[in-house]
Amino acid sequence: MNTADLGLPVAVPSTALFTDHYELTMVQAALRGGTADRRSVFEVFTRRLPEGRRYGVVAGTGRVLDAVANFRFEPEILEFLRERDVVDEPTLDWLAGYRFRGDISGYPEGEVYFPGSPVMRVEGAFAECVLLETVILSILNHDSAVAAAASRMAVAARGRPLIEMGARRTHELSAVAAARAAYVGGFSTTSDLAAGFRYGIPTAGTSAHAFTLLHDTERDAFTAQVESMGSGTTLLVDTYDVAEAVRTAVEVAGPGLGAVRIDSGDLLLLAHRVRQQLDELGARDTRIVVTSDLDEYAIASLAAAPVDAYGVGTQLVTGSGHPTASMVYKLVARADSGDPGAPLRPVAKKSMGGKLSVGGVKWAARRPDADGVAEAEVVGTGEVPAHLADHLLTVDLVRGGEIVARERLEAARERHLRALDGLPLSATQLSRGEPVLPTEYAGG
Repeated sequence: MNTADLGLPVAVPSTALFTDHYELTMVQAALRGGTADRRSVFEVFTRRLPEGRRYGVVAGTGRVLDAVANFRFEPEILEFLRERDVVDEPTLDWLAGYRFRGDISGYPEGEVYFPGSPVMRVEGAFAECVLLETVILSILNHDSAVAAAASRMAVAARGRPLIEMGARRTHELSAVAAARAAYVGGFSTTSDLAAGFRYGIPTAGTSAHAFTLLHDTERDAFTAQVESMGSGTTLLVDTYDVAEAVRTAVEVAGPGLGAVRIDSGDLLLLAHRVRQQLDELGARDTRIVVTSDLDEYAIASLAAAPVDAYGVGTQLVTGSGHPTASMVYKLVARADSGDPGAPLRPVAKKSMGGKLSVGGVKWAARRPDADGVAEAEVVGTGEVPAHLADHLLTVDLVRGGEIVARERLEAARERHLRALDGLPLSATQLSRGEPVLPTEYAGG
């Protein structure tokens, strides 16, 4: 069964409580004050990229669509809110019939973004839009952080396969989301079976040190694994002595041994030694897989080593030091009344401390230079200049409450590769630097 296109909701009765208390109290006050129906536009953006990052990666869009579709206040949820006296009865009555009927647009999943990029726009009545703030930010901040780390690791791997194996280093539901985001960012497989089931991501895995320790000898362990899985399996060779294990592995599996995995020690030195030993034993096609707390810098340091694949866990699922994309969800325009035809008025927070927002409904375009390479992220309000009309970035995701942009995960993965190809070469540098594209603002 392939579940990748089904848009499965998270394994809870509803996503409606994936929100903050004050979202509901704002709805109550707006209903009582007569402003709940005012047409409003919220935008998701980040004011800055994590220090040293050259670009961000949009990930989680498909999960946002699932969450919006499943945002329902079921009877038991309403009873919980009633018992806790979170909101009053008129508000509970309104929540009972809640369905998002507005519009959502944004950067398609897998696209890159920069400071100020309007990654997502949510438009509808104030009350129906404000409720979605927390769940949208929760998904986009987590998934985009993981996808950005995955993208940097994929760049550092230079085409060598990457295995996501961080499930044991994070919350069980976060692990599934992280595997999905890593796949968008360039990873090839995951060890997490739930991610494989839910999203159709290829899964991989063979054995851990416990399997070797279970047996009286390493040879017994290798023999059992090869007899079960065939000579194309991957044998873990660093439980005791690496050189002895490699010799035993080839003796047991033959020169057709699929791969050996090294999970500790000086990976650069061991990779060279193991490659030489495998070649001398006639196992020239046996691949070398390395794991052990890798990040993009460690992967880059192994670029000249005879490594065929990398397994990454902790650093990937924690965003390689930046576990959030720091995106915010801000009201940028609203009508003066509940009249559907009332014009929108730009609004923006004015604040000290770098938290300024730019009001107005934004469009975004990526301006190319004469060679077709991106040179600026242009964000504006009002009419789109003619020379940028063919370079707009946002797409419709939801129209009138109906999802219009469901796509397979491979589409986001392929889009990310195209997006990277359109950036200046310096985008792939791991050294610290400013965003590879400046963000320019064009007034309406």
